[in-house]
Amino acid sequence: SMAMVLLALKLREFKQKEDANKLIEQALQKTPDFPYVLRYAAKFYRKEGVLEKSVQLLKKALEITPHSAFLHDQIAMCYRTKLVELIDNPRSKYPRNPEFHKKKQLFSQCKYHFGKAFKHRPRTAIKSQLDFADICVKNGEHSNAKEIYSELLKLKDIRPENLQVICFKAGCFEQYQRRSESNSMSLFMKGLKVEYDSKERKKCYEKLEKWADVKLCKDSRDSMALGVKGLLHQIDGDKSKAIEYFEKALEIDHNNEEYLSALCELRLSIEEH
Repeated sequence: SMAMVLLALKLREFKQKEDANKLIEQALQKTPDFPYVLRYAAKFYRKEGVLEKSVQLLKKALEITPHSAFLHDQIAMCYRTKLVELIDNPRSKYPRNPEFHKKKQLFSQCKYHFGKAFKHRPRTAIKSQLDFADICVKNGEHSNAKEIYSELLKLKDIRPENLQVICFKAGCFEQYQRRSESNSMSLFMKGLKVEYDSKERKKCYEKLEKWADVKLCKDSRDSMALGVKGLLHQIDGDKSKAIEYFEKALEIDHNNEEYLSALCELRLSIEEH
């Protein structure tokens, strides 16, 4: 049965949905109470957009393994999909409509299940915590979201890609919800400086580049923007451009240790070659 559901998920990827559906149904008939079959069958239905069926199977699996963080996370993801659809519905904005109350209920369900998913493993369930924070942001609970991001940023010795995604998400929160330019840019900078090639690092790079270009259009002597451009060129391996920008930044911010250190390092590396 386990092989059948895994094969079904593979078939779905190759657009063989009819065969995949049959396999899932056969597996559920064969072993209707096996948690792993239930969880992967539920994942299949979630990907197919059959959310009610997915939640039904996940809750059945939860009865067998009530403390499964994975199951809580999957249930929350189903509710989130429903929630996002409902947020886009104009009727959900007015308390007199049933959609408004359904939206309120979905916010609670998402928070409950994402919360259960990371309650006992805050170091490893980073995605669930970020998803929880995102739900809080969507519901206007900015202080709760800030608390989650603050705790995540305190974590030590975590995987580099996890640190990058935390920095990027927390940076976006500071940029858009808290309107803090300095906090957001320093978080994007922190994510960028983690030497690991990921899409979140690229996103941090793009955020910083866009910000620095806008700043320099308004004021060509903005030292922080010049320093950011220097760092971006340094990361790209364009040493001469990086030196040029760090020198310009130091003309304005004479004693900036970070720029002095970067400039020294760049000049030494050129001399060595």
